[in-house]
Amino acid sequence: MTRQGWSTTKIAVALYPFGAGAAAVNVFFASLIFSWIGGPVLPTGLSVLTGAIVGVPATWYFARHIRHLMDVADKRAEV
Repeated sequence: MTRQGWSTTKIAVALYPFGAGAAAVNVFFASLIFSWIGGPVLPTGLSVLTGAIVGVPATWYFARHIRHLMDVADKRAEV
C-alpha cells in the first residue's frame, strides 16, 4: 500500500502557524497562573518567541497523529 495525500512534513508546515500561536497563548496564560504564586508574567514578545520554539515539536507530533488517522481511514476504505 502506498501512502496517499500529504506527507507528515507538509502537514506540519501547513499547521505550524496554528501550533505556534496556540503554544504562545498557552505559555502566556501559564505565566499568568504562575504569577499567583509570585512568578513573573512573561512579556508578549517572549511568550510569542517561546511559543514559536515550543510549537515546532508540538506541531510535528500533531501532524504525525493526523497522518496516522489518514492512514487508518485509507486502510478502512480499502476493506
